[in-house]
Amino acid sequence: MNIPRLVVAAPSSGAGKTTVATGLMAALAARGLAVSPHKVGPDYIDPGYHALAAGRPGRNLDAFMCGPERVAPLFLHGAAGADVAVVEGVMGLYDGAAGRGELASTAHVAKLLRAPVVLVVDASSQSRSVAALVHGFASWDPEVRLAGVILNRVASDRHEQLLREALEEGGGVQVLGCVRRSAAVATPSRHLGLIPAVERSADALRAVRDMGELVGASVDLDALLELARSAPPLDAEPWSAAEEVEAVPGRPRVALAAGAAFSFSYAENAELLAAAGAEVVPFDPLHASELPVGSAGLVIGGGFPEMYVAELSANAGLRASIAALAASGAPVSAECAGLLYLGQELDGAPMCGVLKTTARMTERLTLGYREAVALSDSVLAPTGSRLRGHEFHRTVCEPGAGEPPAWGWRGPTGSYTEGFVSGSVHASYLHLHWAGAPELASRFVRAAADYSAGVGSS
Repeated sequence: MNIPRLVVAAPSSGAGKTTVATGLMAALAARGLAVSPHKVGPDYIDPGYHALAAGRPGRNLDAFMCGPERVAPLFLHGAAGADVAVVEGVMGLYDGAAGRGELASTAHVAKLLRAPVVLVVDASSQSRSVAALVHGFASWDPEVRLAGVILNRVASDRHEQLLREALEEGGGVQVLGCVRRSAAVATPSRHLGLIPAVERSADALRAVRDMGELVGASVDLDALLELARSAPPLDAEPWSAAEEVEAVPGRPRVALAAGAAFSFSYAENAELLAAAGAEVVPFDPLHASELPVGSAGLVIGGGFPEMYVAELSANAGLRASIAALAASGAPVSAECAGLLYLGQELDGAPMCGVLKTTARMTERLTLGYREAVALSDSVLAPTGSRLRGHEFHRTVCEPGAGEPPAWGWRGPTGSYTEGFVSGSVHASYLHLHWAGAPELASRFVRAAADYSAGVGSS
């Protein structure tokens, strides 16, 4: 299959690739093109802005969590029907999973997709040196096709002239655009990065529109489209949730937390739940007074409950509904924010009380890929299962007694245990991309179907 595509990368984080990539998606969509948005790595926040720009779900391409062999199939699945796909990179072009070489880097994914790379360079503090920097990135790995440069945060016409002259002298890499400094496209951040688009609503829409206008006026869209169309066909079949799992009978209803407080969820997770036979019903814990009627399972993903702790705590009806479902034996899966929500309290505010743990915010950031082993049988995985996930939080949980850990892994300074398994509840900081382990969906939906059948017979 052949879908025109390009990868937007940078020498390092902070160069402005999210602004450029999102603006490029919005500018191409404004031309009437169907744009497929993608993000390298585990990040949930950038795809939210991508979705606003493109009008279709932003999808992650993570070679660590899903495996290199699934990157092209997942790309083709997400890009079905698109005129062009834009893939935003992660960190610097060659930065991947720590200690694993190129694995999960933007360069690795670009090679797996056979896609040309456009390098976004923060030119705010350099002129002629830009040629040396670009030359180094272009020559580092001959298998990476670095085909163009977008110069970001250019100060003036004179600055642009100096940059272009330097790159012409260096030769070999085309300048596809120069983006001036603009406060209008600044996106506010907080303790875990950009504020998610779902929390900003109208402000996020305006920001994405401004990004599209800025990039559309600053780069050569025709040249970028020509570059995207130069990508060769991919020798792969699109990923299919239906081919990964077998549907169980009974169509159990699985409630899926969504909304501003729980916005972190990979689209493929819900697709796998549905393919495994579940009726997936989203609900917003900030507004729903109880779980969807007939819920036989509950999935709560990541997000920012610490930003909505008062509202979540005040919604006593929903907290009681969740506690009752868990106590009745229905399967419950909670990641990160979901873990905090299921505990006794978060920063002193009462939560659902399903688990004995209490949680609080800290200044310390816990971040990184994990290779985990299931330490307890649960609704997600049997003991001994090995999975790859990602951890990203600034909270800590004080464990209660009698709740065995969910996962264990080895780190550079020792071994760690994390998360909790309590009856039919699995709660952990570990974010999992279920496309990398589709058996998670099968096992969970099977447990929901068994629970539903048991309730029906009683």
